[in-house]
Amino acid sequence: MTSKVQLPAAAQNLRGFKYFRALLPLLARLHPSGTARDRAGNRSLYFDHYCTLVLLALFNPVVRSLRGMQRASNLSKVRKRLGVPHTSLGSLSESSHVFDPDLLIPVMQELAGRLRPVPHDPRLNEVRHLLTAVDGTVLKALPHLAEAMWLKTKDGQPQHAWRLHTHFDILRGVPTRMRCTDARNLGASNEKTVLRQQLQPDHCYVLDRLYAQFHLFNDIVAAQSSYVCRLRDNSRFDVVEARPLTTAAQAAGVVQDALVHLGMGSKAKQRPTHPVRLVAVTVRPHQKRGGRKGKTAGPASNGLLLIATNLLDVPAELIALIYQYRWTIEIFFRFFKHVLGCQHLFSAFPQGIAIQTYCAIIACLLINLWTGRKPTLATYEMLCWYFLGWATDAELQAHLEKLARPPPQ
Repeated sequence: MTSKVQLPAAAQNLRGFKYFRALLPLLARLHPSGTARDRAGNRSLYFDHYCTLVLLALFNPVVRSLRGMQRASNLSKVRKRLGVPHTSLGSLSESSHVFDPDLLIPVMQELAGRLRPVPHDPRLNEVRHLLTAVDGTVLKALPHLAEAMWLKTKDGQPQHAWRLHTHFDILRGVPTRMRCTDARNLGASNEKTVLRQQLQPDHCYVLDRLYAQFHLFNDIVAAQSSYVCRLRDNSRFDVVEARPLTTAAQAAGVVQDALVHLGMGSKAKQRPTHPVRLVAVTVRPHQKRGGRKGKTAGPASNGLLLIATNLLDVPAELIALIYQYRWTIEIFFRFFKHVLGCQHLFSAFPQGIAIQTYCAIIACLLINLWTGRKPTLATYEMLCWYFLGWATDAELQAHLEKLARPPPQ
């Protein structure tokens, strides 16, 4: 009976390969990777093959392991349509050591260049820089991750995880960069350090309070970019010039708009070297609620959001709106981990995790290109049903046409 339950993954129930075929020319450039060590000339599984199987797994809920990917390569339809060979479990396992994940970055950049903006508040178009939400999330990995064995949670339990430092294009609704580090958030894995290394010009970095660092603000400005960053509730500042509040700003909950000097006392010498604007917005207070020891529901909020920015000419209500869109990256993290199944890692090694991570980004980019909308659970489910053969072409097209309709006024 168990074998019959697995029949939906059979070749006659798989389709939708035309979507993957459009990607194959981009992946073909990866083919030479890792071949230098193959002096015997007997390698059959190449980098483009491995990435194709990972992407097939991301869109197929049946495949949740390397062994599942190996079984998929046994299907003649998969081998014929996707150009992948029959492969062994050992070859798949070796891939995380042999192939270079950084070679996937140009593929992601090329796909991202084809994207169009997803529906958003038109006022965001007034910002001349590319709105980029930045954050990090921790993925739980396999228990035998030796590099993380010593890491403990607050309640003394071992924590096996990697931190994903992500740049998220707010207007196009997709991630554009991801870097995988250990989860300590110290030294080379510190979120502010990683962001500092990846700064680009003409970006508006939308940041949470953990990124509030005066030196980082200076570095962002030096990179010819801007920032919208929440400050901690107890941040200290001197008001230099108070600005009048417009009716639109007051309607958006803005209660203060001023040029300020950040930092007081011993921190005064470390103040930003550029003009800083502070916009204060009223929000619903959040009380810190605890569960088990070391398990919390997030830091408390006193009901006043302090937002620092170097955007001096943007209306205050738009600053508040920009920060509100920072939550799109939190929604993406949930989609990334819970929908694409990236809590199920195919490899326990950093290179293998990075390859899966980049392939998941490519999956998000593909959904955006296929549908013209940011990835959602409903669209992902429909694509999975289609790839499994349970949804027809007409049903998939009807879903996509429904997405294209303008929202009700």
